[in-house]
Amino acid sequence: MKTSKKIVKLPIDGDTPMNRSNGKIKNNRLLISTPTLGMFRSEWVNARFSQIIPTNFSAVDVQNWMNPHMPVGFQLADAENLSAKAVVEGNFDWFLSIEDDNIIPQGALVKVNEYMIINDTPVVSGLYFTKSVPPEPILYRGVGRGHYGDWKLGEKVWVDGIPFGFTLIHGSIIRALWDVSPEYLVNGTTTRRVFDNPSEGYIDPETGGWMSTSGTTDLAFCKRLMTEGIFEKAGWPEFQKKEFPFLVDTTIFVKHIDRASGTIYPISLPKAFLDGKIMWKEALKILTA
Repeated sequence: MKTSKKIVKLPIDGDTPMNRSNGKIKNNRLLISTPTLGMFRSEWVNARFSQIIPTNFSAVDVQNWMNPHMPVGFQLADAENLSAKAVVEGNFDWFLSIEDDNIIPQGALVKVNEYMIINDTPVVSGLYFTKSVPPEPILYRGVGRGHYGDWKLGEKVWVDGIPFGFTLIHGSIIRALWDVSPEYLVNGTTTRRVFDNPSEGYIDPETGGWMSTSGTTDLAFCKRLMTEGIFEKAGWPEFQKKEFPFLVDTTIFVKHIDRASGTIYPISLPKAFLDGKIMWKEALKILTA
């Protein structure tokens, strides 16, 4: 008498109903990228490599060491596009950008891990300020309107423009951009212009004057996602409909360090962004941590 055995495949940890994997079990693998010219402040190194690592956490670091003879306008974008290539070819689930002048809090990866597990928000940024006195928060609603300031520290804020100092991006977004971006060479390596540092010059046909435009890779990225239907193509149609589709988690408070002097910004937190739950003593702890 023959008996048959039914093979039951057990779910892997992290496989939840909210995991957007098209029925396939995913491991929430994370690629952490730091574009750099090769010089790191010791404060950055200490913050980056003293992170609390979440349990059962998998990550790969990619540092793109850039040729200083490249055209200045394309250096950062080139490094980011090499990282995009690594995300696509390695089929990574998430991409985390940590720039080399942003000092992240010790529990940053723990908070990032929570967003990866819940898996309901494709782009999440930490909060940091400009290197200036007074400081301005780098989060935006609308082009040409300056920073967006109607929020308090500790809140989650929805915007249409974020920086890349500490930003988590779902791999599906990178792959959707990769599919529609042109190929080009970076030091002999073929990649695609997923990220771009917009810069162009032209003659105005009406006035005959020379006109020029420029921008940053982070805001150009945000614009592409909203205007080229990338959220829809990546499987996040609900975010394509949002006026402000990018989340800034202000509890992930990132410091911004001047590479030459070591000055850390903001030197003091503006009162406008503090509420009754975060007193000045607590704010001081954040700044001096």
